[in-house]
Parts: sequence; C-alpha cells; structure tokens
Amino acid sequence: MRGVNRVMLIGNLGKDPDTQHLEGHIAVAKFPLATTETFKDRSGKLISQTEWHTVVLWRGLAELAQKYLHKGSLVYIEGRLRTRSWEDKEGNKKFATEVVGDNLIMLDKRADASHGTHGTTTTHSENIEGFTSTDIPPVSDSPSQDLPF
Repeated sequence: MRGVNRVMLIGNLGKDPDTQHLEGHIAVAKFPLATTETFKDRSGKLISQTEWHTVVLWRGLAELAQKYLHKGSLVYIEGRLRTRSWEDKEGNKKFATEVVGDNLIMLDKRADASHGTHGTTTTHSENIEGFTSTDIPPVSDSPSQDLPF
C-alpha cells in the first residue's frame, strides 16, 4: 500500500517571502506560516496555540508569492512534508521539516475600487499528482455564515 503525504494549512505569513532564483532561473520562495487554534480549557478559559511552519514554494508559485504575499497575508497552502538534513560548520547534524506547497489560495480580502466589492479570493496552483485548486471548496467571505460545528 502506498502512503499519503498531504498537508493543508490556513495561516498568516510571519514575514515577507524570501525569494531566490536558482540555475536556469528557477524561483524558490520560503516563508514562515503561523497557524493558530483556539479552544476552551476545562474552566472555560480560551486558550490559543500557535504553530509555526516553514513553507517552500517553487517556480510559478514562488513568483506569485514574491509578487503578492507579505507579512500577515492570510493564505491556504496545500502540499507535502519534506525533511532535510545537513551538517553545520561544527559537524553537527541538523534537520528541518518543511511544507513544500503545490497549491496556494490567497484569502486576504481586498477592495476592488472600480466595482466597490470586497472579498476577492485569488487561486493559483501547480497541478501535481492530479490535485488542483478546483478540488478545494470555495472559501466564504461572509462572516455571518453559520458553521455546522
């Protein structure tokens, strides 16, 4: 049986994407993404837990991130986990686990001055292994929509 390595995150960028161009003009962007969960403890007090993820985007998604994303941007990222290892200058083995994104949806609301509308959602994806942005249900911009949970 084959394994499944899929990650879906909605969070805010911790800083502007750091974009580099490798040989052959291949773009790669890296940025920290914060996801926060809020729950009530036994006494009813609200508790927030924030996890930080390192996101890596390649090629077209990297260029899109460089052009449109900034610190604080709200995004949906879908991809896979990848763990890298290397030795530092002192010979110590180091590890890093990253989310390699193959789908990006920008969730920030922005005003369209010519039409006076709000809530534009932009989608862009790299079609990898049959997953595209059309596989993801649209995100509602209506804060009054009741959730089933």
